[in-house]
Amino acid sequence: MEKEVIEKLKIPQDVFLPLLFSIKFGGDWSLKVKSTNVMAIKEKITRFDEEKMIGYTLENVFLFLNPVILNQEGIIYRLEKCGNKKEREIVKRPYKTTIEAEYAIKASLNPLTKKIRLKKVEGPFNFTGSNAYGVSHEMEHLLSDEIRGEPFFEFEYEIEE
Repeated sequence: MEKEVIEKLKIPQDVFLPLLFSIKFGGDWSLKVKSTNVMAIKEKITRFDEEKMIGYTLENVFLFLNPVILNQEGIIYRLEKCGNKKEREIVKRPYKTTIEAEYAIKASLNPLTKKIRLKKVEGPFNFTGSNAYGVSHEMEHLLSDEIRGEPFFEFEYEIEE
């Protein structure tokens, strides 16, 4: 199934991997393929009908080829754990991020219809909150491989009475 999609999109198989991983395993992914940086960012949108008391969460996964950060705003301190690291670390991430890419695809996954709709999209792309953190995290992988943060063990326990 994926082979046909890759052929129709006219992209190399390796470039499709972050999108496939995000669809199958969840989360954001990035990969360096020769001279191409590839990043997949997952956005969740929950739709709920108050009258029928039923809803679903739509997942939009954006695949970016050679993404570039155009702008970042705000600072958020947060805990993150990545791949081979044993513990989470305290990192600084932007609250808002705007990026551009040479080529971008939006994959919309709807659990009700069981369809994955793919569409080529044009930027710039604006992300806020969790998605901005994801962009920052994956760009850090693409640009330096290593996520840099402060060790979690620097936290101190406080007991409130």
